[in-house]
Amino acid sequence: QVQLVESGGGLVQAGGSLRVSCVASGRTITNYNMGWFRQAPGREREFVAYISWNGVTRAYGDSVKGRFTTTRDNAKNTLYLQMNSLKPEDTAIYYCVADLRGSGDTWDVNFWGQGTQVTVSS
Repeated sequence: QVQLVESGGGLVQAGGSLRVSCVASGRTITNYNMGWFRQAPGREREFVAYISWNGVTRAYGDSVKGRFTTTRDNAKNTLYLQMNSLKPEDTAIYYCVADLRGSGDTWDVNFWGQGTQVTVSS
């Protein structure tokens, strides 16, 4: 089992930046692909970002492409999501995930964090 704990969420103005982190425990994340999903009130959960176990391969949802970047530090068992040029529609709970497979809008995820709230004011 892998436990995932997100941090760094908060309130930011539109156009601003925020970085959220995810620290894993229980197992090393070295062997896991990892990523981020988000869910806004009244909306379905949405894929945000994917990063392969070695950081070589990354993928992003269309709505965040060019604005968000995910990175990982396997030595620190930590995943990051750098969010730039934030928009009010980015407001959501952001979830860190591990051991995921899929593409596009279809993903199979084994481990989820509890989420961190990101609110972007206009």
